[in-house]
Amino acid sequence: MAHSDETLNKDGGQTAADRGSAVRRVFATHIPAWILLVAVAGPVATALVLTPWRGHLDTGDNALFLVVVIVAVASTGRRLAAVVAALTSALAFDFFLTRPYNSFRITRQADLITELLLLVVGLAVGELAARGRTHRVAASERSDELALLHSVTELAASGQQPRLVIDAALAGLQRLLSLRDCHFTPRDPGTMAARITPQGVLTVGGESWSTQDLGLPTRRVDLPVRGSGWLLGHFLLTPTPGKSVSHQQLLVAVAIADQVGAALAAEHSTPATRA
Repeated sequence: MAHSDETLNKDGGQTAADRGSAVRRVFATHIPAWILLVAVAGPVATALVLTPWRGHLDTGDNALFLVVVIVAVASTGRRLAAVVAALTSALAFDFFLTRPYNSFRITRQADLITELLLLVVGLAVGELAARGRTHRVAASERSDELALLHSVTELAASGQQPRLVIDAALAGLQRLLSLRDCHFTPRDPGTMAARITPQGVLTVGGESWSTQDLGLPTRRVDLPVRGSGWLLGHFLLTPTPGKSVSHQQLLVAVAIADQVGAALAAEHSTPATRA
């Protein structure tokens, strides 16, 4: 039942998925329609409300009202929505609140500077808010991943029966990777195209697969279980199509499998096969 691990891209080059990853990440995050609606309608509505006083208020004051709208949209943590709000605010400020009114022309240098500052501040606030949201989500995910790994490690370290450790690992893997199904087999599953390497990299047919952008392949994925240098079984994973999986999550999955391997190795002092 010996297996050799698949390697990464043999030529070290980027795959097509890797080259387009940045673009996909921008559009992969779902943004509720109401947030985009507020990002467009909010600045326009605010500028319209300010039009009766546009001849009395300084343009800087008007810009501050629009900054409040941008901050409100950015507080959702959606970078794209904040960018839309910043651009819409700049256009609304130009059209409704600067002379000549109801025109995209600007005749005063001070108004032009104010509009540019409004745009820059809006984009900066949106970026900061998006990064803050990303960090909060990442911290929450890391905490959940550590809790799952700890629960399996604790069972393995306490000398529990391997079946109990396997059951805990199955539940942990299904939750960690958002799987449709997951089961363990001590037997050779045969040739499987998709496999998770000990380095936490998914390979399909010998080529690396970008799980961050594409999720796990829709067919079964092999997660080998090793202990004391021996290959002792396999977790066969049935993914949820399109569900993004980070490299960190794959590393945690490998660590969970290693804990099961340690429990099995402790029970079987004479393994039959080498990894």
